[in-house]
Amino acid sequence: MSSPASVQAHPAGAQEILVNWAPQETRVAVIENGALQELHIERTLERGLVGNIYLGKVTRVLPGMQSAFVNIGLERAAFLHVGDVWQRQSGGETLATTRRQEALQPIEKQVFEGQSIVVQVIKDPLGNKGARLSTQISVAGRSLVFLPQDDHIGVSQKIPVHERDALRQRLQNLVAAHTEAGKNTGGFILRTNGEESSDAELSEDIQYLRTTWQKIRQAALSKPVTSLLHQDLDLLRRVLRDLVSDATRSVTIDSREQYGLLQEFAKEFTPTALPRLQLYRGERPIFDLYSVDEEITRALGRRVDLKSGGYLIIDQTEALTTIDVNTGGYVGARNFDDTIFKTNLEAAQAIARQLRLRNLGGIVVVDFIDMTQDKHQQAVLHEFRRQLARDRVRTTVCEFSPLGLIEMTRKRTRESLAHMLTRPCDICQGTGEVKTARSVCYDILREILREARQFNPKEIKVLAAPEVIELFLDEESQYLASLSDFIAKPIALVAETGLASDRYDIVLV
Repeated sequence: MSSPASVQAHPAGAQEILVNWAPQETRVAVIENGALQELHIERTLERGLVGNIYLGKVTRVLPGMQSAFVNIGLERAAFLHVGDVWQRQSGGETLATTRRQEALQPIEKQVFEGQSIVVQVIKDPLGNKGARLSTQISVAGRSLVFLPQDDHIGVSQKIPVHERDALRQRLQNLVAAHTEAGKNTGGFILRTNGEESSDAELSEDIQYLRTTWQKIRQAALSKPVTSLLHQDLDLLRRVLRDLVSDATRSVTIDSREQYGLLQEFAKEFTPTALPRLQLYRGERPIFDLYSVDEEITRALGRRVDLKSGGYLIIDQTEALTTIDVNTGGYVGARNFDDTIFKTNLEAAQAIARQLRLRNLGGIVVVDFIDMTQDKHQQAVLHEFRRQLARDRVRTTVCEFSPLGLIEMTRKRTRESLAHMLTRPCDICQGTGEVKTARSVCYDILREILREARQFNPKEIKVLAAPEVIELFLDEESQYLASLSDFIAKPIALVAETGLASDRYDIVLV
């Protein structure tokens, strides 16, 4: 792509982006109005797959589930649902995932076992689920998204409605000018950050994306199945392509080498981001500027304290995420209804931020404090939707249910912050709870009786955590002595500091 035209000075924004780079991991913090709003992490050995295009092989078709498993060279087979299979309808129209479900052809009539197929990852593998695929390919550029199988010209829904028609017509004219008569070479969608792009910049993007698609097609014809045909940009470059907007004041990076590489990338692909790039030269770690590491630690906890004294409890399960709002120590200044209303308003803002910060996706159920007045409910719902409108990830919010709950969905494409940075506890296995010492004592007593009857040992030795042994020697000593007399076997106690509080071992001698 040739050198881009010069850009106008951007207005001062309220967003700052901090990039902490290391060879093994890149962390990007999005700061808005002095508070951390988003955290993006990419590890060299665990790079995300969303946007990657593969030449896959269909390994199994499941008509009952209307889906297929596709081998794209990963440890676990990827998943292709019938709704993600691209179809061309009569009249040249295309059928995308979100269009009429009744018009979908059965999956068994579209793919077959052993078939080689070009697919794109739309969701990273999550937990024990494989990656989710689509056969409707899209390739993102700096200002445009290219749809090689389509002929649609569209505009991002985040661009104001009154500007879309003019921008769509302008893009249609540019695409037509770069297309041979009677030849369809794909559709385009204007990205939000392409709203201010010049005709020259858009023309360059059109040519670049078409050239990229030709390379992908040639690779699909020459490479073996399960090959990677196209890889999306790494996190550093996606920052300039996807995160920088008119609201961005600066993009500050703490690596001189990566700063130089980003400058070269910005000159060619994202010229509007170039004047925002800054090299951090301070001695303190860059994330210390806004206490980002402390915010990350808090984002991994269940409880989120509100400034008013209220708090949130956030529980993430495999099926959904639940958020409970509590007044806590906030007593208010007027009456109980106003106290609840103000707490819920503050919670609506905090919840929207936590969804972005923790990257919580899928189904989310929010239990606001019960409000007796409909006007308060509607005000809280309006504020919640207003805060969620700042989220770059698509969200859908329902009205208050009869039980006073708000149900919503947030598109999930990658692991949440907790899943990326933590793993289930070896002691509690992710439940967050362990048995009390007394419960363990009674488990041991029952196990001793079972073992004594089955094996008739000479002596029984109990190895347990110090707090369990201490309880046996004190409050539970009478029950232990009674059991020893009943089975007519001596019972020895050994405190093992290395054992978890709810783990024990019984040795038969």
